[in-house]
Amino acid sequence: MTDSPRRRDSAAVWLGILLRQFPELGRELAPGRTSAPSPLGRGANRPGPSLPIRLFISDTIRDISDGVVELDEAVCEKLRLPRPQRGTVERRLTRLLGLLDDIAADPALADHVRSEARRMARRCSLALGDAETPVRVRGRCVHCDSVSLRVFPHRETVLCVNPGCRCADPDCRCRTDGRHRHSWVRAEWRQLAEATEGDLAELTAAQDEEGTTR
Repeated sequence: MTDSPRRRDSAAVWLGILLRQFPELGRELAPGRTSAPSPLGRGANRPGPSLPIRLFISDTIRDISDGVVELDEAVCEKLRLPRPQRGTVERRLTRLLGLLDDIAADPALADHVRSEARRMARRCSLALGDAETPVRVRGRCVHCDSVSLRVFPHRETVLCVNPGCRCADPDCRCRTDGRHRHSWVRAEWRQLAEATEGDLAELTAAQDEEGTTR
């Protein structure tokens, strides 16, 4: 598959997930709920006051709504189309899906659409309580030398999941907090791959893989 169809298909996956799940956020705000999905995962659900979760969901709705409007307008501007008419998030997402062939012809625009769609879809999934599944990758942790590196796709972060991992920094929390995990955000992945003799392409693929398995 060439890069253009791959970009189109990947963006379609994330936009489709967002189109399907976004309406569920509104239902989570329905009056009278006494429990709600936890942003930490379905396993963390428990009955009780729903106000904190509702605030999290309302923030997510606002973030996604603003993001979809900005993305819709940016795409129309880049493709030299008329400014999009006002519409619901669902209507705008449907319009973006219909423009994917044109979007794919511009690699930079296609990458931007895929990145934004993925970010918003993942935030939506987390707000609805979907647990995050880590992806194992090759390479040994630079601190403990164990094969314990995992990519957490939603957070775009690599973590060492070895509970006994300790580093050489005397001020690091790993020495005082057993729950601490050494982590590397996406901007640090190239350096991590070089230090662990890992594969940057594998880290990136693991990041993208989560979206194609839904």
